[in-house]
Amino acid sequence: MKLLILACSLNPDSRSTTLARRLSDLAITEPSPVVAGSEPSPLDVELFDLRDRSLPICDGAQAYSDPNAAALAQAGSAADAVLVTTPVYNYDANAAAKNAIELAGRTWSHKPVGFACAAGGKSSYMSVMGLANSLMLDFRCHIIPRFVYAIADDFDDAGSPLPNLDGRLAELLTATTRLALALRLTDQAVPSPA
Repeated sequence: MKLLILACSLNPDSRSTTLARRLSDLAITEPSPVVAGSEPSPLDVELFDLRDRSLPICDGAQAYSDPNAAALAQAGSAADAVLVTTPVYNYDANAAAKNAIELAGRTWSHKPVGFACAAGGKSSYMSVMGLANSLMLDFRCHIIPRFVYAIADDFDDAGSPLPNLDGRLAELLTATTRLALALRLTDQAVPSPA
C-alpha cells in the first residue's frame, strides 16, 4: 500500500512538517493492514515536503506543467491514500495546502484523505473542515473523520512532537490504511459496468 504524506508548511521551523516526518516514521515501522491469507508488509511512504519542492501558484493553465506540480500529481495518482499536514493560519489550512490541492487534488479522487494540523491554540480545531468539505465535494475523496489537531503544548522546545502525539498519529495511520484497504477490496469485488 502506498501512502502520500504532503507537508504543506513553508516555514523552515514548521511544527506541522515535524508531524509529517513523525507520521512517515510511524508508517514505515507499522505493517500495512493485512488481507486474509496474506503477509503484512511495510507501507510504501512518499513524503512530499513543499519546503523542498516549491509549487507555482495555480493559474488553471500553465502551472500544471511545472515539474514539481507534475511530480505531486504523479505521487497522488500512485498513492492509495493521502495524509495532509498543515499549519492553521487565520482559522484555516494554510494557502500552500489549498494551492497544492488545486494543482493535484484531482489525482486524489475516490481515495482516503486525512489531516494532521499544527495550530497555536485550541480554538481552531474545526478549521480543516472547509478543506475537507471541498475535497469530498470536488474530488469525491473519502475524508478520514479522525484527524490530529496539535497545539503548541504538544511540541517540545525544539518543535518536535511530544510522545503523547504518537498514539493519535498512529490512530490516524490505522484509520487511513484500513479505509484504503477496504476501498481496494470493494473495487476488486464490484464488477465494472459493461
